[in-house]
Amino acid sequence: MKIGELRQYREKLRTLSPAELADELVKLRKEQFSLRMQRATGQQPKPAQFGSARRNIARVKTALQQQRSRGAGGKSK
Repeated sequence: MKIGELRQYREKLRTLSPAELADELVKLRKEQFSLRMQRATGQQPKPAQFGSARRNIARVKTALQQQRSRGAGGKSK
């Protein structure tokens, strides 16, 4: 992702509800699984896609955790 795209993606994640974030996480996990299956069947996905998928999963998990901590702990950034 380019820097501008990354910022937009982060902003999008901040506006999503926890249920929508969970759906996004499932979508990303399916993408990651698909990439692994492509590699196992002899197709050659771009190696950068693996890292990108992993980082996007981490971003969604972070956004979920931040929302949970905001809801339980009160005010936080």
